Amino acid sequence: MQALVLAGGEGTRLRPLTLSTPKPVMPLAGRPFLTFMLDWVHRHGVDEVILSCGFGSEAVKRMLGDIYDGMRLRYVIEREPLGTAGPVRLAHDEELLEERLLVLNGDILSDMDLGAELAEHERTGARVTLALYPVDDTSSYGLVPTAADGRVEAFLEKAEGEVHTNRINAGAYLVEREVVETIPAGRAVSFEREIFPELVGGGLYGYAGEGYWIDIGTPERYLEATWDLLAGRVDSQLPPRDETGSLIFEGCLVAGAHVGPQSVLGRHCSVGSDSRIDRSVLHDRVLVGADAQVEESVLAEGARVGKRARIGPGAMIGAGATIGEEAVIGEKAKLDPGVDVAAGEHVAAGEHLTAAERAR
Repeated sequence: MQALVLAGGEGTRLRPLTLSTPKPVMPLAGRPFLTFMLDWVHRHGVDEVILSCGFGSEAVKRMLGDIYDGMRLRYVIEREPLGTAGPVRLAHDEELLEERLLVLNGDILSDMDLGAELAEHERTGARVTLALYPVDDTSSYGLVPTAADGRVEAFLEKAEGEVHTNRINAGAYLVEREVVETIPAGRAVSFEREIFPELVGGGLYGYAGEGYWIDIGTPERYLEATWDLLAGRVDSQLPPRDETGSLIFEGCLVAGAHVGPQSVLGRHCSVGSDSRIDRSVLHDRVLVGADAQVEESVLAEGARVGKRARIGPGAMIGAGATIGEEAVIGEKAKLDPGVDVAAGEHVAAGEHLTAAERAR
């Protein structure tokens, strides 16, 4: 079985975290995010994965290499963004594809049964089978109503008003080669807007997925996915958590600090005495001074936090940013990589400090 992961986006919704680290390998619970997807597909019989990369492709390849847990990894590089279907055509034109392909959006964390989706695909004789997943709030997603036999009836993009389904496109497709060959070459192409609508009534089926599923593409959902991993709500191979449900990696100095609940400290972090890290994520080599507080926030690699500083909730601190003593970073504020916040300075809720602004 062969899979292609669409991992070419710039991760703009997760900035400033993705300004220094490409989204596919950004740490999630202390591991490159894409490794969770690789584990998932490997459990369901995939033995070769093609990674479609664009922004930061060299960093992705350097971190993941050519073999992962016995699976072969191959790469196609999008010189220009090619949408969701264009990279599949590019892989075809580079003669990498077999007769059937599992295509996955590169920003989902899931433990859905892909083997059951494959069985459904074969049972119906579909040309394409889409994994569908129920959500409570459908306002941000495209809806996919199906007939009783699973045939897709329509695509309703971010539908408003009355809807007759709560099942969305979950970003996991089984696609036959004959469909890949219909994708126009050499330009950006959307499965959702161009290819799938043309297949309605012509071999396009839905599979009702179960289990866990989330799109980690926003800061809020990145944190939610982290907490769900720590709580064991999704199948994973994380190491054991401590009594607070937190995950503290090797080389951390936390004596006298209060870490947890549901926090992640990457490798070689240091948290000062009487500081509190609450439902937050610290990437590698983050330093937090004494009597500071970090609440429901993410601090990228190498960030520095002074004594008695207050951060969050919902703040996103870029790699190498420095926050001075007694500074306050408001709710959902963002600091770009390398930004310095002076001692005692207050960054307002929702404010985004960029390096260019600080240089002026």
